[in-house]
Amino acid sequence: MTPFDMIVTPTHLRFLGRRFPCTWGKGGISDHKKEGDGATPRGQHRLVGMLYRPDRLAKPSDWAVPIRPGDRWSDDVTDPSYNMMVRAPHDFSHERLDRADPLYDLVILTDWNWPYAVKGRGSAIFIHQWRRAGYPTEGCIGLRRADLHWIAPRIRHRTRLIVL
Repeated sequence: MTPFDMIVTPTHLRFLGRRFPCTWGKGGISDHKKEGDGATPRGQHRLVGMLYRPDRLAKPSDWAVPIRPGDRWSDDVTDPSYNMMVRAPHDFSHERLDRADPLYDLVILTDWNWPYAVKGRGSAIFIHQWRRAGYPTEGCIGLRRADLHWIAPRIRHRTRLIVL
């Protein structure tokens, strides 16, 4: 492990010597992640991108990409673009990245089942803002808004998310 790794433990996320409360999937931590199970996949995940809402916050990092109206993320195993960012209109099941609520105002993308997705192995495993303390996600890692905004500009090229 390196000092720039994010470590998810049963009680918190550790990064750069700090501890942050976090939430994870309602299906728990899984060694056998499947689409729709609500679980967070255990293991070492590279951080491969950062998305943000430019209408709601300043660019958090020089490599962050704006979320535009109509941006979506495919979660449909029958979609040739499964587990990829897509644009509306999109005929397959997907998640809105341009949500009305603040959950996806800042999103850190992991390499879970990406870029060559195995159908049904799970999609859209992100680090994003939580709804509230103790409220689980659909498989992502959730953080307080202020903590997520502190972490985002400090991520480095080799930062990994390690879910124990």
